[in-house]
Amino acid sequence: MFEHILSEKNIDAFNGSQGSLLYILWQEDGIPIRELSRRSGLAVTSLTGMLDRMEAAGLIYRDRGDKDRRKVLIFLTDNARSLEKDYNEVTEEIENIYYKGFSEEEIDQCEKYLQRIFHNVEERL
Repeated sequence: MFEHILSEKNIDAFNGSQGSLLYILWQEDGIPIRELSRRSGLAVTSLTGMLDRMEAAGLIYRDRGDKDRRKVLIFLTDNARSLEKDYNEVTEEIENIYYKGFSEEEIDQCEKYLQRIFHNVEERL
C-alpha cells in the first residue's frame, strides 16, 4: 500500500522500506546501526545493504562520532529531513484507508490491541 501511494504521488526519493528507516531517524537522528536494527526489526546484515543504497541516494551518512569511535552512527542528510512531510502525507492517507468507517473508539481499541501484540513480540525477542 505504501509503495502504491508513493507511486501515485510521484514520490521516488525513497521506497517503503527506506521510509520506515527514515521514520526511525526522524524520531532520533544519529543512532548506532545496532539500535536502528533493533528498532526496525531488520538484521544488521540486511540493514547494511539498505543503508548503502540510502547513502548513495543522499538520504543518510555514517559517522563514527567523537565518543566511541568503534560505533558507526547513522545520520539524516538535509535532503532526507526535507522528505518528512511527504512521508507523513502518505502515512496519513494509509491511515484513512485502514480506518475508513471506524469510530474513534474502534480506532483506539484496535491500536491498543496492536500495541499489545507488538509488546508480546518484543518480549519474545
